[in-house]
Amino acid sequence: MSFEKKENCGLFGIYGDAGAVEKTYLGLYSLQHRGQESAGIASSDGEFIQCYTGMGTVGRVFRSGRGILEKLSNRMVIGHVRYSTTGSSNPINSQPLLCEYSRGQVAVAHNGNLINASLLRSEYEAYGSIFKTTSDMEIITHLLAKPTHVNKSDPLGHVLSHLQGAYCLLFLFADRIEAARDPCGIRPLSIGRTKEGGYVIASETCAFDVTGAEFVRDVEPGEIVTLNEKGLSSRFFVKPGSVKPAHCIFEHIYFAKQNSFLFGENVHEFRKKLGRQLAAEHPVEADMVTPVPDSGTSAAVGYAEASKIPFEMGLVRSHYIGRTFILPDQKLREFQVKLKLAVIKEAVEGKRVVVVDDSIVRGTTTRGKIRSLRDAGVKEIHMRVSCPPIRHPCFYGVDFPTKEELLANERDLEQIREFLEVDSIGYLSLEGLLSCAALPSDHYCTACWSGSYRIPVDVASGKFSMERYQRNMFDDLPEGG
Repeated sequence: MSFEKKENCGLFGIYGDAGAVEKTYLGLYSLQHRGQESAGIASSDGEFIQCYTGMGTVGRVFRSGRGILEKLSNRMVIGHVRYSTTGSSNPINSQPLLCEYSRGQVAVAHNGNLINASLLRSEYEAYGSIFKTTSDMEIITHLLAKPTHVNKSDPLGHVLSHLQGAYCLLFLFADRIEAARDPCGIRPLSIGRTKEGGYVIASETCAFDVTGAEFVRDVEPGEIVTLNEKGLSSRFFVKPGSVKPAHCIFEHIYFAKQNSFLFGENVHEFRKKLGRQLAAEHPVEADMVTPVPDSGTSAAVGYAEASKIPFEMGLVRSHYIGRTFILPDQKLREFQVKLKLAVIKEAVEGKRVVVVDDSIVRGTTTRGKIRSLRDAGVKEIHMRVSCPPIRHPCFYGVDFPTKEELLANERDLEQIREFLEVDSIGYLSLEGLLSCAALPSDHYCTACWSGSYRIPVDVASGKFSMERYQRNMFDDLPEGG
């Protein structure tokens, strides 16, 4: 993990289970890797929706002894963990967002990024709409409430047809849960079944494991799934098969947890395949293979297996250090990187080491790790990366830096090698990456490497484009205790 790319968001919803709120808590906990800025849970008793959100991790927001989960206890529940890709890290942007309109209450949770949200917001503001948050998700509630939309035969399907970009959505109405996925299926969303007969929907299947649910299937691109007293039903707001899928393969490389089943295959096994392909494309003589934990570990195992070079843990990650990218001073960030990722000197001293990472974004913290290895007496360092060079920003829900900040932007491999201060560097080719995937190569989004955006981004706006007045001046401060 490079500490330079930031998480998505995580969704969890459950219908028809007596322990729904407790399982939602556990499901969100298992999805914590997808976002640590805020967390929230909304539940319905069939007539009234109540919601609680807060800043910080799931454990912090719903810490024991406060009775929050007990008050939310119902058989219909949705939850959310957030990392902001549109709108700042601010309490007003915590999700689920609960609001009322002419058809009653609705709570909404979102994972993804709407590239036309700023245009839609400006249009609605021009007609008098007042917005509470600065996230792209709120525009969906205004679309739902529009009088000409609520009278449609399928109001939700009509609303979704207005959206452009990547989105997985959970809607909690008083009497039902509805889940939707964009027509390209960019972000993952899966359906499970509990032992009690309830239905679960989550961003990753790892949330099913902890709640005792069985994987049923994925929500299809362009599909709306309804969970209510009749069970599960579905409909499509676009013609099935009319849009070619564009699954974010970076979910497989970095975001998803190793035990998740994603886009047709297990994440750990996929990353091992990347490592084996990387060894075939960039062999080197060395004494050991070591990963940059945690997301580089599976690829390093694959590289070691294919190269017959011993696998060894030369770097150890601390899970108790806060996020380095929120610190205000570069020296503090560099110091915290050393705390977060420690070198095992006895394992690496005097060795020729292959260091395997999932990706490199800015490269500054990667260079810091390399220097730490040099200080520990490593003889040679051969950097291997299990994806191609990232040269383009993402507009579909990954908070990469601007193009100008990307290490591989306008640098060739030799310049990257010199910047990182390594003896050699090898990136996995795009063709090699796609050859490891279970689905056809044209079913994945590769825009951050190729610059080919499946959904036009000429209307895309920046992360803070809707924060004309509400920018939080304390946004960059670390979380309190």
